Amino acid sequence: MGDGTYNVLECPELGRYGVAGRDLKAGDRLFEERPFAVGPKLDSPPLCLECCCPVDGGDTGPRCARCGWPLCEDCSGATDQLVYHRDECEVFSACGVRFRPVDDSTAGCVQLDCITPLRVLLAKEADEARWMREIEPMEYHDAERRESANWKVDENNIVAFLRGPCKLGDRFTAELVQRAIGLLDVNAFEGRTCNGYSLRGLYPQLAIMAHNCVPNVVHSIHPSDGFRLEARVAVDVPEGEKLYTTYTYTLTGTVARQSILKMSKFFTCHCTRCLDPTELGTHFSTLLCNKCHAGFIITTDPLDENAEWRCAQCNFKTSGAAVQKAVMTIHNEIDELACLEYEASRLESYESVYKKYRSVLHPQHFINTSIRHSLIELYGRIPGYEMAELPDILLERKVELCRSILRVLDVFEPGKSRARAMILYELHAPLIMLAQSAFTRGEDNRDGKSLKQQLTEAAHILEECGEILEWEDPMTPEGILANVAKQSLAQLRQSIETLD
Repeated sequence: MGDGTYNVLECPELGRYGVAGRDLKAGDRLFEERPFAVGPKLDSPPLCLECCCPVDGGDTGPRCARCGWPLCEDCSGATDQLVYHRDECEVFSACGVRFRPVDDSTAGCVQLDCITPLRVLLAKEADEARWMREIEPMEYHDAERRESANWKVDENNIVAFLRGPCKLGDRFTAELVQRAIGLLDVNAFEGRTCNGYSLRGLYPQLAIMAHNCVPNVVHSIHPSDGFRLEARVAVDVPEGEKLYTTYTYTLTGTVARQSILKMSKFFTCHCTRCLDPTELGTHFSTLLCNKCHAGFIITTDPLDENAEWRCAQCNFKTSGAAVQKAVMTIHNEIDELACLEYEASRLESYESVYKKYRSVLHPQHFINTSIRHSLIELYGRIPGYEMAELPDILLERKVELCRSILRVLDVFEPGKSRARAMILYELHAPLIMLAQSAFTRGEDNRDGKSLKQQLTEAAHILEECGEILEWEDPMTPEGILANVAKQSLAQLRQSIETLD
């Protein structure tokens, strides 16, 4: 498979999984593939069924002239060029089933839950050979899904709808429709359009890779090229070693990751990170003890959300439920900050919440990491805190925020990951400005480094950032940033040469 870069093996615990077919170097391409189908995620609010941008789902919202389902104004004006909506448009037009207007265009729209399963079914009809070769062997956890509450909901909202009003009962059995739903629930990966709108896609080769909460495989999806996916190894992987992707967000704590995996993927992860109460020494879910003021409160069993949490120093105990309640309270407070206007008070509110919980959360706790991400995006961009206005102390604050996140990423997403590249880009600018600031003040060096050494360090950071982001679609924000990083690097190298 993948030109010998990986082999597919099988075992009772993992089912099918991939191993390196030869010694692989960080950045080596494993494979590329086209999605079997792409479409809206579950519970999406009204969106354009061609480009996935949000639309008004009310009476006056834009619609496809042929079938009456949501299309944005740009896409509805170019119906002869439709790619993703074309086939379901024929289904809806033929049966006369139109989209029913909704009152709230920000809430999940249950009518759209049928779209991506329908696209999987239509793709099966169009390419039966690929279905048999790549989709037929895929796991869809039929027995476990039948026991879940979602089965009956899907039976009503999707299976009955497609086979009844949409008149597809002769083409697709109820079992096959449920299988399409299960295939997506268990195997789909999130992608984004060129404009950054979220969707999901079925990528059979990537789905072969086993899950781990510390992946060694990264992937980039290219929306401008039919959502083509490229998978690479992020680190060196010796021949025969397992290849791991991740089905969750690496920067969430163990309780949340386990919950997502159990609910949607129907398994419990037993990776090294999940089995370690300290999450590989990062203390990503650890609380600080307010009884002895020096101890760390960690779970006694990471795989049991109800397990007792205990201070390693003074043996203070609390329940898993109490910990989750505290975490949820802080989460809700942070979620409210995301609604604030894009002005100085937004940044200051994040800083004050960060300080507020300093005595509660371990410095590297996932909530602190999330706040750092928000602050990194705000420092240098928000009015009153734009890059040219930042004093050295705030430039140093941004540098420390970036380095803190990189310390976490080095453990959870080691090697050449997109997340690392984005933080490296944020890091390079304050480093350059601090170097220039020291030079302007007549200081020959800063932290024992000359101006040239400091600028060279920033150049290495930009170079690494660009090397990772050049794998992205050039039409996406990350791909555009790759080009910006390349240009900035060329200018920086010119500046460094003048210092010789």
